[in-house]
Amino acid sequence: MIRVLLADDQHLVRGALAALLSLEDDIEVVGQVGRGDEVVAQVGALHPDVVLMDVEMPGIDGLAAAAAVRATAPATRVLIVTTFGRTGYLRRAMEAGALGFVVKDAPAEALADAIRRVARGERVVDPTLAAATLAGGASPLTGRERDVLVAARDGATVADIAGRLFLSEGTVRNYLSSVIAKTGTRNRMEALRVAEDAGWL
Repeated sequence: MIRVLLADDQHLVRGALAALLSLEDDIEVVGQVGRGDEVVAQVGALHPDVVLMDVEMPGIDGLAAAAAVRATAPATRVLIVTTFGRTGYLRRAMEAGALGFVVKDAPAEALADAIRRVARGERVVDPTLAAATLAGGASPLTGRERDVLVAARDGATVADIAGRLFLSEGTVRNYLSSVIAKTGTRNRMEALRVAEDAGWL
């Protein structure tokens, strides 16, 4: 029996996934969480074979949660299941240690098959997304540029960002200028939109 933990912030989605997977003879849903920062504790308590994880969750996102699972419970495999088939997400999911990445509109039997394959230690990746990721290349943003752009998400001023990241205001301006140039946009809000759509953040 493959023990599965569901991690998705949408209650209806979790319920639907649990109902679908309960029809499989060899898969048992042992727990459900709605926040990324609840995943590691539940993995420690329930010892699932596979965590079926969304990307977008409160607390920490599914990619950060996947890295935390790999660090604390390497025997537990992570399968990312997301609405957002963004190429940057796939690359970051693999870097975080996830073994699989499928989109939520995949057929139920494909999802069950992905769980079985990930439980065996195989990689499972949506083929269309894999092709797009290879064609699109890696994120052009450095880690620090990404940090500055994330800090700018809520409309923070340069001074706010500098304070949060312990940088000088001039350094923040330089990072923002670099991000705008790399994304081919006119301002940081446009750059933020491009980076989010590409899955770089």
